[in-house]
Amino acid sequence: MTDTAPLALDPRLLEILVCPVTHGTLVYDREAAELISKSARLAYPIRDGVPIMLPEEARALEEGE
Repeated sequence: MTDTAPLALDPRLLEILVCPVTHGTLVYDREAAELISKSARLAYPIRDGVPIMLPEEARALEEGE
């Protein structure tokens, strides 16, 4: 049986990462495996435990997210 739980990111990494667009703070959404920039309205994916901090790879947040 395979464990499908999302990978946890190192808390020290989360402390230093910022949005590359706004340089603002990010919110970690473990279930969605994303780092959310509320100020830029972008969600950066985390793939295999590695945050992909490229704006062109980010998902635009929907209204209300």
